[in-house]
Amino acid sequence: MSEEEKENLRLFLKTGLAILTCILLLISAIVYLPKVMPTGAGSAAVWAKKLPIYCVDTQEKKIAISFDAAWGNEDTAQILEILKQNDVRATFFMTGGWMEKYPEDVKAIYEAGHDLGNHSENHKQMSKLSAAQCKEELQKAHEKIRALLGVEMTLFRPPYGDYNDTVITAANELGYHVIQWDVDSLDWKDYGAESIIRTVCGHKHLGNGSIILMHNGAKYTAQALDTLIKNLKEQGYVFVPISELIYTEDYEMDHEGRQHKKTQDLQSGESVLR
Repeated sequence: MSEEEKENLRLFLKTGLAILTCILLLISAIVYLPKVMPTGAGSAAVWAKKLPIYCVDTQEKKIAISFDAAWGNEDTAQILEILKQNDVRATFFMTGGWMEKYPEDVKAIYEAGHDLGNHSENHKQMSKLSAAQCKEELQKAHEKIRALLGVEMTLFRPPYGDYNDTVITAANELGYHVIQWDVDSLDWKDYGAESIIRTVCGHKHLGNGSIILMHNGAKYTAQALDTLIKNLKEQGYVFVPISELIYTEDYEMDHEGRQHKKTQDLQSGESVLR
């Protein structure tokens, strides 16, 4: 084969590879983009995929600390005392099983002014369930709080942070706001109190409107909590329960799960985010 023929062959292969790459990119765009691109004229933040609330867009230095309660209660009283001493109201997401096992703790949480959140009945992987099964998981836990305290819960955190469109739709139809987090304390990894403090207080996503994830049954959470709260207060943050952080109406979500207050564009009359 002559040098000219070899060069033509190399050129042919390069051209063929470029065409194949373009075809694959086009196929990927057709399959993937409809799931993530915004829909609706004039709005860049109305997303096709349903998302829970990870954090909130706000100009105020407000943040929320939350505790998932699914297993033990050994440190619950200590956590409540630390929150009281620091004048912090938090949000507790509880499973139905935990509520049933520790009703006095549930009452203490409520009487201290903290949010009561639904964490499902049995701590199942919700994305594996049907819509009817999702609703059953929420309703059973919901009825236990209603029977115990006569109150209605409106905040839901899926176990393991596991969700899909079915989970969110089912929760919304039952009047729930689905809540995730943008700052994970990693307290569940049992790395130690200092690790929890460093992880939260120096977290890259920590900012106005952040939601912090912690657990009442983790080994070092109670040890870290007082210093963590004081550090964040020194940074200028004010703690509020999630019910006072999120927007409950006239809001939209961006692709990061950040909740934005919906406002009117005076020129176009369209809804926009601020």
